[in-house]
Amino acid sequence: MFSEVFYLIRSRADGQYLVARTRAEPRDEQSADTQAADAQYLLIFKEHYDALSYINTHGGDVAARFAVESIAGTQLGNLLKRWGFAGMGMVQDPLLPRIEFLQHE
Repeated sequence: MFSEVFYLIRSRADGQYLVARTRAEPRDEQSADTQAADAQYLLIFKEHYDALSYINTHGGDVAARFAVESIAGTQLGNLLKRWGFAGMGMVQDPLLPRIEFLQHE
């Protein structure tokens, strides 16, 4: 996995990466009133055309605001750590979408 090249979608306006957010569940009834923190998972694609398909299918009206960039698998760990992502979401099917979430340790 680390010797591969992956593709990310990044905003042209502010440089933010496209992520999936999951809402953390409250631990007990008392904390249910407080806002739970979102965990962010960096969306990654195995092919350049998969990333393009994803953004054109699910954000066609804003697709021009995003760019696809490549990253070596060896750099993923550092990127996840630097941006504070909980892990990554490997997009298996960009049209449905079907995403496999992997936790970063």
